[in-house]
Amino acid sequence: QIQGTIFPAPNFNPIMDAQLLGGALQGISCEKDVLIDILTQRCNSQRLMIAEAYRDMYGRDLITDLKENLSHHFKEVMVGLMYPPASYDAHELWHALKGADTEEKCLIDILASRSNMEIFQMKEAYLMQYNNDLQQDIDSETSGHFRDTLMNLAQGTRMEGYADPSTAAQDAMILWEACQQKTGEHKNMLQMILCNKSYQQLWMVFQEFQNISGQDIVDAINECYDGYFQELLVAIVLCVRDKPSYFAYRLYNAIHDFGFHNKTVIRILIARSEIDLMNIRQRYKERYGKSLIHDIKHFASGHYESALLAICAGDAEDY
Repeated sequence: QIQGTIFPAPNFNPIMDAQLLGGALQGISCEKDVLIDILTQRCNSQRLMIAEAYRDMYGRDLITDLKENLSHHFKEVMVGLMYPPASYDAHELWHALKGADTEEKCLIDILASRSNMEIFQMKEAYLMQYNNDLQQDIDSETSGHFRDTLMNLAQGTRMEGYADPSTAAQDAMILWEACQQKTGEHKNMLQMILCNKSYQQLWMVFQEFQNISGQDIVDAINECYDGYFQELLVAIVLCVRDKPSYFAYRLYNAIHDFGFHNKTVIRILIARSEIDLMNIRQRYKERYGKSLIHDIKHFASGHYESALLAICAGDAEDY
C-alpha cells in the first residue's frame, strides 16, 4: 500500500487559516510555528485554497509574503509547499537547467520517476511559468546520450500497463548487447527500451536479462557506462523496481554523502509527501538501520528541522 504523510485536514477552514497566516506574517516577528502548523498539516489542494482566501483577504500574494518574511532553507520549504505538484516540478527543473551550473541529479530524480501524465502536466506548467519549452531547454543545457535519454523521458510516451512476455527475452538480449558493445547505436537502443517500455514489461525484461547474463541489470550498467548517462539509466531501473526505495537511496546520499544537500532533501520530501513518503521512510529504515527522522534531526536545526519533520509526520518514530 503506497502511502504519503500529508493528508487533507478534517474540518478545513481556508478563511480561518488565511487569517492565522496573515497574523503570523504581519506581526513584528514572524510566527514561524504557526506557518509550520498550518502549511505542513494541509494537503496541497487545501494550501492552494488558503492562498486564494489570503489574496481575497489581504490583496496580497501568499508566496510573495512568505518569500519576504522568511529566509534560507526554511523559506524554500514553506514556499515549495505552496506550488501545485506540476508547478513545483517545473520550478525545480527550471532552476536545475538555468542556474549557474546544471543540476543533473535534479533532472534525473524528476524525469526518471514521473508518469506520462505527470510529465505532461509539468511541461504545461513549465511553459506557463517560464514561457519556455522544457524539451528545448533540456536540449540546449545538456549533452550527449544523457541529453538524448532525458529528451526521450520528457516526451512522456512510455507505454502503460502493457506487457508482452514473448518480446521480453528479445529486449533483454538487446540490453545485454548494448552493455557489451557500447556503440552510439547500442546506447540509443538501451535508452529507447528503458524510456518507452511499460514498467510491467521492463520487470520481465530485467528478469530475462539476469537469466541471459547471470548479472543484475544495474551492475551491468554500472560496469559498462559512466557519468550522468549511467546514473540516469540506473535511476530508471530503480524507479521501475520500487520508487520508494529509489528515493530512500537518494535521500540517504543527499544526507550523508554531501553533508546534507538541502535542495535534494527538500525537493524529495515535498514532492513525495502526498504520494509515498511513508513508504520511503520504511525503506530508509530497513536499508540503512537509522530512521529518516533520526538523520534529519542530526543534520538540520531550528524551524527548518521542525518543518522537515512535520512533512515527514515526524512524531511517528517507528520508521
